[in-house]
Amino acid sequence: MTFYELVGGEDTFRRLVHRFYQGVAGDPLLRPMYPEEDLGPAEERFALFLMQYWGGPTTYSENRGHPRLRMRHAPFQVDAAAHDAWLKHMRVAVDELGLAPEHEAQLWRYLTYAAASMINTAG
Repeated sequence: MTFYELVGGEDTFRRLVHRFYQGVAGDPLLRPMYPEEDLGPAEERFALFLMQYWGGPTTYSENRGHPRLRMRHAPFQVDAAAHDAWLKHMRVAVDELGLAPEHEAQLWRYLTYAAASMINTAG
């Protein structure tokens, strides 16, 4: 079984991403990084990316090509404060999933790595 299947599939990843974006919507540092008035499209893209990354459907790549995460985030100044804010909202979202400890740890390791790799500005 893939990690995607082990943690509950699409429903789990959609709940994770939805809860994360609830935090982002009210965050004065992160919200300006999402130029679309409605966060729905960003939420959909992120959910599809995570589902694909963890062994689910390949819809993300079929619609958007290679993820190229650093390139897609390059237009935004991602510094340590943005990193910390991102992880703060993601921590709440992960905690609310109630995953088995080993799955939670595996997911969190990836998310902290991914957040650190997006930093592109000192500060």
